[in-house]
Amino acid sequence: MEAVLDPAENRRHRRPPRTGPPGLSLTEENLEEYLRGLKERGRVSGTLDVYRRNIFAFYDALPEDKTVQAGDLSRWRQELLSEGYSPRTVNACLSAANGLMAFLGRRDLQSVGALEADDVQPELTRTEYLRLLSTARALNKERLYLLVKLFGSTGLPLQELPRITVEALDGQRLVVRSSGTVQLIRIPDFLRQELRAYAQRNGIVSGPLFCTRQGKPLGRSAVTDSLKRLCRDARVPEEKANPRCLKRLWQATQDSIRSQVELLVEQACDRLLESEQLSIGWDSRGVRGP
Repeated sequence: MEAVLDPAENRRHRRPPRTGPPGLSLTEENLEEYLRGLKERGRVSGTLDVYRRNIFAFYDALPEDKTVQAGDLSRWRQELLSEGYSPRTVNACLSAANGLMAFLGRRDLQSVGALEADDVQPELTRTEYLRLLSTARALNKERLYLLVKLFGSTGLPLQELPRITVEALDGQRLVVRSSGTVQLIRIPDFLRQELRAYAQRNGIVSGPLFCTRQGKPLGRSAVTDSLKRLCRDARVPEEKANPRCLKRLWQATQDSIRSQVELLVEQACDRLLESEQLSIGWDSRGVRGP
């Protein structure tokens, strides 16, 4: 006699093995729909700007196919921390990305838990920056030397590093998109000359300048790990070993120079006005000048 299977058992044997839910293919239109939804719920303009920056930063951090898989948000959180973002900023980024996943009906892709907020953010000083450069040069680590100088002289976002190609060195400015906004990255002449010389010495005739031995563009982890080792050699705190701190130094240096220039402009204007006052102004007694 043939064995008689229980119907439920029979269905269980014929059912294909269960797999996890598929990833989410994300588009820029998804992001815009989410932002429109936030606006309809009464979010003010400033809040919408923050959300836009954060969700486009997440979008930019995704692989080329822009597919969100389980665990991607948690990995992105670790990347942000390794780049020097404060826990408070990381929490804001994850909150926006989690909201996007909920809006698209994929709560299973959300990141769970928040970091303890800390307002203290490491600041790299110009002296420490120069020490990083001199240490890299003393150790004959040219690629690392150029990475420090690139982030510290241009403010280039880490995710745009593959855009630094042999072809890009023909122009002085590079157009990149970061966090949903378009930026013009200026590459100073001295840096372009050093990058060209590096490419020639290493036989790089086209494509990205900073690659692995397998020819793939250098990844985030490889950059931050190299910077940490350099910080130890240069006696610079490791929490400053990231492109984010180098970018903040570049911004702070520009702000300082800009404020000095503005002061010089004010002083020059004051001297001009005082000279004119002496020639055609009234004095405090109401008497016109000569």
